[in-house]
Amino acid sequence: MGQPVREYLLTLCVTAAVTYLLTGPVRKFAIAAGAMPEIRARDVHREPTPRLGGIAMFGGLCAGLLVASHLTNLKSVFENSNEPRALLSGAALIWILGVLDDKWGVDALVKLGGQMIAAGVMVLQGLTILWIPIPGVGTVSLTPMQGTLLTVALVVITINAVNFVDGLDGLASGMVCIAAAAFFMYAYRMWFGYGIEAAAPATLFSVVLMGMCLGFLPHNMHPARIFMGDSGSMLIGLVMAAGAVSVTGQVDPDLLNLKAGGLREATHAMVPVYIPLLLPLTVIAVPVADLILAIVRRTWKGQSPFAADRGHLHHRLLEIGHSHSRAVLIMYFWSALIAFGAVAYSANNASMWIVLGIVLLSAVGLVLLLLPRFTPRAPLWAEWMVPPRYRRVAPAAATAATAATAPATDDESAVEPEEEREPVPAGIHGATAIGDRSRFVGRRKADSHR
Repeated sequence: MGQPVREYLLTLCVTAAVTYLLTGPVRKFAIAAGAMPEIRARDVHREPTPRLGGIAMFGGLCAGLLVASHLTNLKSVFENSNEPRALLSGAALIWILGVLDDKWGVDALVKLGGQMIAAGVMVLQGLTILWIPIPGVGTVSLTPMQGTLLTVALVVITINAVNFVDGLDGLASGMVCIAAAAFFMYAYRMWFGYGIEAAAPATLFSVVLMGMCLGFLPHNMHPARIFMGDSGSMLIGLVMAAGAVSVTGQVDPDLLNLKAGGLREATHAMVPVYIPLLLPLTVIAVPVADLILAIVRRTWKGQSPFAADRGHLHHRLLEIGHSHSRAVLIMYFWSALIAFGAVAYSANNASMWIVLGIVLLSAVGLVLLLLPRFTPRAPLWAEWMVPPRYRRVAPAAATAATAATAPATDDESAVEPEEEREPVPAGIHGATAIGDRSRFVGRRKADSHR
């Protein structure tokens, strides 16, 4: 069987195209259905924005799996494994739950139970963790009960980690797309580098997930025209978790030992998946870190772990002076650094150049964090290629613009000072995956003058 690079590319393009084309009609449907929550004091957008973007993303998921099932090389994934059907079943349940929550709101415990049920449905159809490769111990087989509990825990944690980071326009979809790209590189290497067929479903899941996010991003970038809502954030979190479960709990380390040519080579190859939770935690390390910090912070204050607040990482970036777009790009940078760094280290963990490169890029990221008010300016010859905010303004033009906008009156007392407004950080556009958006205080109406 040849390497189906073109078939993966076709699946990616079809998924992205279907998601992109469906998002426009879904936006109109969300407006007609009234799925437009009122603006809260903690939101960054200034007008009601529809949600339910998860409907388009689910359509892209179905289209991608349908196309892949009819391709010459990829159809073997459906013939030899039941995991794609398990993913589709679990995704349908979590998507329906998310749509109901986006429109009417669902209780926190009901959403948590729905996430567990969706994970349980996937487990019943064979998408579960079978064993754990532990360094120094070997492969530890899990009982059905242990595998089920570990799989459900991984799915629930991943869903809520992705949903917690859905706080700025384009943030969650972009970060998950970066994570899916890194996951694809790793799973593809496992499949075609070592000939392990068990890694094929995870490779397909990653491609479809990238297509869902890429197709939705043009509509969701700042300023967003539609939000994915819980129907989208929980869906992409479940697809990410399904790929993690497939590649970490289904790949036999003993088979990799045989394919790699020895214990030393297999040890190097299996570095990111010695512990099944390690790989998914590395590719979505930033959302998981945000989830853990939020739970600790809220529990320390005596609040519910799922009570929304303004302490998320993206909120803090805005508070120290970063703009909306720059905060999103910084989160992209750290996600890519951690995810691709883990994949590079798994490919060649004996190279010091990889470690030095990660350290150097981390230093660059820290510098960017410490320069929130620095605005880069393009050179004069390249100004036509960049947005206006990055162009140099001539002093004369700046003075003329200031004079044109000045009030045409000599009575300075007649000009009333503008009402001082408290800076409002970004909200999370749909609360948390198992939180209740109706418990916020200090909300303002959508038609308010502020």
